[in-house]
Amino acid sequence: MTTTTLNTVDRRPFDSLGHADHGWLNARHHFSFASYYDPARMGWGAIRVWNDDQIAANSGFPPHPHQDMEIITYVRSGAITHQDSLGNKGRTEAGDVQVMSAGSGVRHAEYNLEPETTTIFQIWIEPSRKGGSPSWGAKPFPKGERSGQFVTLASSFADDGDALPIRANARVLAATLKAGDSVDYAVGEGRHAYLVPATGAITIDDETINTRDGAALSGGRTVRITALDEAEIVLVDSE
Repeated sequence: MTTTTLNTVDRRPFDSLGHADHGWLNARHHFSFASYYDPARMGWGAIRVWNDDQIAANSGFPPHPHQDMEIITYVRSGAITHQDSLGNKGRTEAGDVQVMSAGSGVRHAEYNLEPETTTIFQIWIEPSRKGGSPSWGAKPFPKGERSGQFVTLASSFADDGDALPIRANARVLAATLKAGDSVDYAVGEGRHAYLVPATGAITIDDETINTRDGAALSGGRTVRITALDEAEIVLVDSE
């Protein structure tokens, strides 16, 4: 297993991630998931799953159950169509986000009904409390509004009023950077941040993070993120 550690940055190279190719689904797993098991990669704080999924045209995940998990889907290209046992249905396009709080239990399906491959990040965060009524929501987040800065997409904090609500002590953020641009991010003491460039390559301080690599960031430090080329970055900050 190839892992490079520099100060509080733990780089997870894309080629070292768990891999499963089911034909209709080509998935990379940043953390142990399904048949991929690595005891050193069981999660990062409350972040339990970060899957990098490529879903073939006119295919997808048939109905299946979840319980006590916050499930965030960030659509990188194409679109995903959601249906669940609560009667919710919606289509989420590239750059936009959907959130499902599984709560006491829900069944859902996620289909790519588009004529081309859809790519997503699916992120699972352990909730701050178990149970409760399940819920679902989706929202567009124009990339222009995140140019040069992180914008909060999903959050449990009241001061993130425009973000989709989740039931975990966490934030999901995204930023787009032009080549050479930098943004600072403070990881609070005792917090856990995990970052993936959906496109482009970046440096975190002096550590290079390539497209679709993961970077686990320890708490109690402010890091400087600099784009080596145009980059789209997704970051989760959790307890």
